[in-house]
Amino acid sequence: MSALPPCPQCSSTLTYEDGTGQYVCPECAHEWPVAGDAPAETARVWRDASGNVLQDGDTVVVIKDLKLKGGGGVVKQGTKVKNIRLVDGDHDIDCKIDGFGQMGLKTEFVRKA
Repeated sequence: MSALPPCPQCSSTLTYEDGTGQYVCPECAHEWPVAGDAPAETARVWRDASGNVLQDGDTVVVIKDLKLKGGGGVVKQGTKVKNIRLVDGDHDIDCKIDGFGQMGLKTEFVRKA
């Protein structure tokens, strides 16, 4: 059984082929051709712990105490981080936190302010 591609509009995995050369999404009713079913590279979307979309320059709040490697202390819950930069890699956010300096955070530990 071959896996059908998810809907490019709503990312639903319930897509099906209607027999006329079209894929159909039953959730949003989007249709797209079977030929060329390799969609163009889509930009990665970063989401915070609450599911809100994050963008470069946003302000976020840390949602739990984070111990720093190397015995550098703890970033406390509720710490506000301004002007974030989203990156690919082992951490999703590059930022500068007052009192700690430059560091990387994961999006699962922040929420949009």
